[in-house]
Parts: sequence; structure tokens; C-alpha cells
Amino acid sequence: MTKHYTLAQLAEALGADLQGDPAQPIEKIATLLSAGDKDIGFLANKKYRSQLASTQAGAVILSASEAEHFSGNKLICDNPYVAYAKLAQYMDTTPNAAQGIHERASVDASVKLGQNVSIGANAVIEAGVELGDDVQIGPGCFVGKHTRIGAKTKLWANVTIYHEIVIGESCLFQSGAVIGSDGFGYANEGGEWVKIPQLGSVIIGNRVEVGASTTIDRGALDDTVIHDNVILDNQIQIAHNVEIGYGTAIAGCSVMAGSVKIGKYCQIGGMVAVNGHNEVCDGVVITGMSMVTKGISEPGIYSSGMPHTTNKEWRKNIAHLRNLSDFKARLKALESLTEQLKHTDN
Repeated sequence: MTKHYTLAQLAEALGADLQGDPAQPIEKIATLLSAGDKDIGFLANKKYRSQLASTQAGAVILSASEAEHFSGNKLICDNPYVAYAKLAQYMDTTPNAAQGIHERASVDASVKLGQNVSIGANAVIEAGVELGDDVQIGPGCFVGKHTRIGAKTKLWANVTIYHEIVIGESCLFQSGAVIGSDGFGYANEGGEWVKIPQLGSVIIGNRVEVGASTTIDRGALDDTVIHDNVILDNQIQIAHNVEIGYGTAIAGCSVMAGSVKIGKYCQIGGMVAVNGHNEVCDGVVITGMSMVTKGISEPGIYSSGMPHTTNKEWRKNIAHLRNLSDFKARLKALESLTEQLKHTDN
């Protein structure tokens, strides 16, 4: 069911300056291009400014510097993109992962339940688990023995949390996430692999979001640690004993190998691989498809992924790449010859 708001209600929720009709009805958020007369759009990137002239939006969120370019109803704020995010939270209609404790949920008698905990059908909550107030456990989830989950954390359907994991408050786990699986630890004895039981845990802070099918392995001896306010996209691999600092964001399909340490406020693009035992300092941006083979000690933007080109050009470049050693040897020979000729002339 669609919920209706007035522009005045939205302005109050955002703390924004309203210019126009306070009674303007708003039903949902939309792009400037697709918005109708009961939608609210937003301008966060000036390259879309031209769409202000043709948008049918009932109102637009924009900054004070852009306000003169739109004559309709508007909400003016310092950061329109952040305002859009907060408005999306305010108008969010996403349902709960579960409602109450389902009769088909399996909850051990020793589990400690906070107030207003919800557990969906076919979820399994093992002995010694502690669930804080307002925790939501979706259908088909598994929470292993002696795990602790903080207040207001939400697990969508089919999330697996292994034993003795610690998860903070107000976290969100998308479907298929696996937390606390074994790290990739083996010793080799005469060609036979000898498994090393992973004896550490996973410690996850507050306000952490983990994407669908992302895996966070438990530590081998010490713990894998994800600090507060970290966001992890879908299908990421976090190996054993990794530590990810406050406020870091990692995009989909990236891999953090064992014992990697990522600093605070880093941004790591999609399909990035960081080799094991390397450390990345605070404030680093790594662009997509980069391979990090050694530590990064200075903040900045780092890249190594090769941009696409035509197949013909790529094959030509790769042929040159394969001959780099030969080119280097020939260059050294030419430099040596040049030096000899200089001495001869003198």
C-alpha cells in the first residue's frame, strides 16, 4: 500500500528549507527523468541539471547553489545525495525479515532472547546464543552455538552464522551471507593436506552491512575483525585474520586474502584482490580490478586494472608485453654501446 506524505512532512524530516507548496502530496522518490507529479526527485550531480527544465516531479531536492535552476516546489539542503539517502530511510517500505517467533523455528531452550526478537520459519538457533532487543532472524537462517548478536541487527533469509561469533548492534546481513566459516588453513605432509582447525572467531562491530553471498572466514588463532560502520557489497571473500578498519567500503567480488589489514575510511572497488599479510593504511582508494601485491603506506588513489580495448589492440599490446625482457636487454645493449662511443669520441 502506497503511503502519502506532504512536502511539509518531508521538509521537517530532513531539516530542509521548503520553497513552494507545503501541502504538495508526495508518494515516492524517483529520478528527475521518470518522476511524476506526486514524486520527489533530487539533483546530486550538476551534469543532470538540464533535466530540471523538463521534469514532471512534484518537488525536487537540491542545493542552494542549484535552486535558481528550478521554479517548482523544492527542498533545499547542503547535500542532496545524503538527503536522498535519509529520505529513502524515512519512506522505506521494506518489510521485516520476520515477525514474531515462528512455530517452525528451532530455538534452543538456553537461548537468551531480548525484547521484541523475531525469528522466521525453519531458522535454527543453537544453544548458548544471545540475541539482543529487536533482532530479526529471517527464515532458514542458522546461528551457531554461543554466538552473540546485538540489538536491532537484521539477518535476511538463509544467512549462516557459525559458532562463537560476536556481532554488534544495527547490523544488516543480506541473504546467503556466511560468517565464521573455516579459513583456508592446511599443512602439507608428503603431498597430503593436513587440515588446520580454525580456532579464532569473527568479531563484527556496530552498523556493519554485509552483502548477499559474502563470506567472512573465522581466524586461525586470532580473530577476524570487522570494525564499526564498514559496508561490504555482495560476493566478497574476507579470509581468516583479516582486519577491516572503521568506515571502509568494499565493492562486489573483491578478495581480501589471509591476515590482510585494511585501514579506516578506505574505498575498495569491485574485483580487487589484496594479497595476504599486506597492510593498507587509512584513506586509500583502490580502483576496480586492481591487484595489490604489496602494502600501501600512503593515502591516495591506486590502480592496476587494465582498461578494455578492442581485441585486436589488446592482442598487439600483449605481444609487446611478452617481449619486454627482450626489449630491456636490447635497450641495455644500446646504452652500453652509446657509452662506448662517447668514450671513443673523447
